[in-house]
Amino acid sequence: MSKNPNLNIIDDLNEMARQIRRDIINMLVIAQTGHSGGPLGMADIFTALYFNKLNLDNSDPEMDERDYFFLSIGHIAPVWYATLARRGYYPIEEMKTLRRINGRLQGHPAPAKTHGLPGIEIASGSLGQGLSIAVGTAIGLRMDEKNNYVYCINGDGELQEGQLWEAMMTAAHHKVDNLTMIIDRNRCQIDNRTENVLALEPLADKLQAFNWKVYDIDGHNMQQILDTIDESKAFKGKPKVIIANTLMGRGVSFMEDNYKWHGIPPTTEQAGIALNELAPTKYKDFFDLEEMAEL
Repeated sequence: MSKNPNLNIIDDLNEMARQIRRDIINMLVIAQTGHSGGPLGMADIFTALYFNKLNLDNSDPEMDERDYFFLSIGHIAPVWYATLARRGYYPIEEMKTLRRINGRLQGHPAPAKTHGLPGIEIASGSLGQGLSIAVGTAIGLRMDEKNNYVYCINGDGELQEGQLWEAMMTAAHHKVDNLTMIIDRNRCQIDNRTENVLALEPLADKLQAFNWKVYDIDGHNMQQILDTIDESKAFKGKPKVIIANTLMGRGVSFMEDNYKWHGIPPTTEQAGIALNELAPTKYKDFFDLEEMAEL
C-alpha cells in the first residue's frame, strides 16, 4: 500500500480538495492558459481516489500491484497535476511550470517515459479513447490472474464520441467487473450545454441498456463518493459506471455551472477573487498573492 498516509476523515479530504482547487487557480493564473471549469469540478473525485481509495505508492509508481487510473478527458490535467503534487509524485513548486515549453506539465498529460510525470500511465487528450484503453487493461489483468483494479474518468461531452460506446459494449460482453468508469456529469462542454450540443439523457437508462451497473451520485459529496467507489468495486459480474453530478467551476462563484469557463484561465484579478472564495487551508500554497501582484 501507499507510503503516503491516506486521509480518512471527511473534513480532511474536503480540505485537501479545497487546496487542490487553490492550486488549480494558481497554476492557471501563472500560465495564463489552460482549462478552469472541469478541473475545479473534479477536485473532490480526484481527492477521494488519490487520498483514500487507490492502491498506489508514490515512491514506486509502477509497482506491480497498483490500481490503474486513466484520465480520458486529458484537458482537465491541472486537477491531476495538483493531485499528484500533493500526493508526493513530484515537487509542489513544479506546479508553477504548467504548459511551459519543455516542462513536464503540458496541456494534456503524458507519462514520465515521454517527458511527463510519474504516476501517469498514458498520454491522453484525444477524446473517446481512454475507456478503450481501460477496458483492454482490465481484460489483460484478468487474463494474467491479477487483482489490480482499473478506474477511468470520462467527460459527459466525451460521451458524444462513438468509440466510447463501442468500449462499453466490449466491457459488458466480456463482463469486465474489475473496472469502474466515472463520468464527470457537469452538463457543460466547450461550445454550450451538453444537452444543446447533442442530448445525452436519459443517460442512466442508456448505460443500463448497455448492461453496466449504474450509480448516480452527487460528485461533491465526499462521503457519497467514497461509499459508492467501495460499492462499485465490490459489485461483481458487470462493468460499473458512476455518474458523478458535478458543477463546472465548483467553488468559484462566477465560474460555477458556466460552460464558458471550460477552456480559459482566470485573469489575475479573477484569480484573487477565486482564492478568497476558496478559503485558505492548512496546506501551504506554492504561489501567494504578493507574487501574483507582480504578474
